[in-house]
Amino acid sequence: MTWMDRISLFEPLDYVALAGIFAAWFGLTWVIEHANPKRPSVSHLMAQYRREWMAQMITRQPRVFDAQMISTLRQSTAFFASTSVIALGGTLALLGNSERLSTVVADLALTDLPTVAWEFKMLLPLVFLTDGFLKFVWSNRLFGYCSVLMAAVPNEPDDPRAPMLANKAAEINITAARSFNRGLRSLYFALASLGWVIGPILLGFTVVLTVVIVWRREFTSQSRRILLENDAL
Repeated sequence: MTWMDRISLFEPLDYVALAGIFAAWFGLTWVIEHANPKRPSVSHLMAQYRREWMAQMITRQPRVFDAQMISTLRQSTAFFASTSVIALGGTLALLGNSERLSTVVADLALTDLPTVAWEFKMLLPLVFLTDGFLKFVWSNRLFGYCSVLMAAVPNEPDDPRAPMLANKAAEINITAARSFNRGLRSLYFALASLGWVIGPILLGFTVVLTVVIVWRREFTSQSRRILLENDAL
């Protein structure tokens, strides 16, 4: 079977749905990370608190609490990285047993596609899971960099190097959190991409549902309102 034959297995609606999920993935990330300052996202609000955290760390003695916080953040990234690997292994196992998968899914989708078509459909969540794993691993390493910078902040609050190093630690912390959030969104879209197994219409529905859920959490959630109220105090 040539590549043209494989491409012809899918309808134009499939390619529209594929373009839609990637557009939603990239577009949602851009909107969240470049939100209007007058209507900031939760990610932007938390970035300000991370800067405040590092500013308060300068005068905190001892800094055991800060070390525990960084350790907790690294454990979170390690947990999600491990989860992504397990999910990747499960997806690869499905690809290795694609004939049974095609039999089961054909009954649900009420379509008769060759096995290679189902294999292509399972590659979509594989892409998102791989991206999520890479983002979590990089986030874990960045939190490690942050811990080193925190340890380099002098114990004397009057030391002129203290604010500079604390600010560097804050920015690395924010970058690590950004990578972690991107990894989470990749997992969200990996789940949404499973809708394509049934068909492009269901894929479009799961993508819209995912966008609505993430948008709400970033721009209209109760946690965001609490963060804004605290900022106003």
